[in-house]
Amino acid sequence: RRPRGAVDINAPATRKTEKLNVYVFGSGSMCELGLGPASKTKEVKRPRINSLVPIETVGIVDIAVGGAHTLCLDHAGSIWSWGGNDHGVLGRDTSKAAEQLKDMDAGSDSEDDDDGDLNELESTPAKVEDIPEGVKFVQVTATDNLSAALTEDGEVYTWGTFRNSEGVMGFNEQTMVQRSPVKMAGLNHIVQLAAGKDHMLALTTWGAVFAWGNGQQFQLGRKVLERSKMQGLSPREFGLKHIKFIGCGEFHAFAIDNDNRVMSWGLNQFGQCGLSETIEDGAMIDGPTYVDALDGKNITYITGGEHHSLALNEAGQVYVFGRIDSHECGIAVSDLPEYVVKDAGGRARCIPKPTLLTKADNGDEEDSDLLPPCKVIAAGSHHNLAISKTDGAVFSWGFGESYQVGQGPDGDDVATPTKIQNTATKGVNMVFAGAGGQFSVIAGLPKEN
Repeated sequence: RRPRGAVDINAPATRKTEKLNVYVFGSGSMCELGLGPASKTKEVKRPRINSLVPIETVGIVDIAVGGAHTLCLDHAGSIWSWGGNDHGVLGRDTSKAAEQLKDMDAGSDSEDDDDGDLNELESTPAKVEDIPEGVKFVQVTATDNLSAALTEDGEVYTWGTFRNSEGVMGFNEQTMVQRSPVKMAGLNHIVQLAAGKDHMLALTTWGAVFAWGNGQQFQLGRKVLERSKMQGLSPREFGLKHIKFIGCGEFHAFAIDNDNRVMSWGLNQFGQCGLSETIEDGAMIDGPTYVDALDGKNITYITGGEHHSLALNEAGQVYVFGRIDSHECGIAVSDLPEYVVKDAGGRARCIPKPTLLTKADNGDEEDSDLLPPCKVIAAGSHHNLAISKTDGAVFSWGFGESYQVGQGPDGDDVATPTKIQNTATKGVNMVFAGAGGQFSVIAGLPKEN
């Protein structure tokens, strides 16, 4: 309920209007790429347009990338989904295709499934089902095992489940797995959603924040006792006020308040909360704590992967912090700051406080070795994407074994931000980037004729 006398500081969310071409790359072994069932769609090494969500007939305007699934919002306010559907995250029934695949497998002698086709219903984009008539959505978001969507009236629908270190926790105290969208009681006047690996945040018009899901690493901003952990599956406020933006890493979370100060909480054993006082295995920040190192930086957007974080400021500068052994922070070894934390063997382990990311590989045509000002950033589990403000080019860095960095057939890790250059994306002004576990999704405006 809205508190008496609450003053709105956040405008209601509105649906974006620009229709986008959607491009995917990485590993699609769990149907993550949404390119249909053919086995050749399992690995895409550079961005490829997804022709199954055509700009003319579907008209996607916004996207959310989970661990192994994707949600797309179309211009009319409907939601499309694709990816692994083990826990009902697609919001539609895909079981009939699974039965067909089983029958086909039974008829084949092959021990090895790698060459087989994918589940047709999971790998092909289709509309989320069972949405009440008249409900239109303005925003989508996705954890690893849950999907969520915000309506134009500020209400929230979710489906899927939550997991913790023991396995499936449940969707709520009554339901293990919710396979179709259901309206969340007690969430009204919501303007933004943010998703971790298995936790959710929701921001209200008056700047309060609700959290629910798995709280084992304090990612709900409060202590959740083991015996009462199921109560964490119901959204609850935890004392934040005057918040204008929320963001999540997989096991940690962020909020930006009206004074442009950033707070963080949750798992911090690699300094991914930007708080360098508490770095050791299992270190956690048990409630919202100001990240002093970001004061005065005018941070407008902040997000994170499994153990690292990225922050973007008004000028388009990118700050990085957290784990670095798969190049998550995009800073070359020779350029690491003197405060880098090393392991017992002397290897660089993490950057414990926010550090400006300055260098990039701009490709052969450019003289500069600087990262241009960026307008969009995205963090996957161990890789990242950033979009240049100047021309909408995409830069990627981090763990690349599944081609999730889109840099072609090498499948190597990418040490510093490197421009993605291929025919499909040449000259396209990208406006969206999202990163999952082993795949990525970008989207852009059609080329000017």
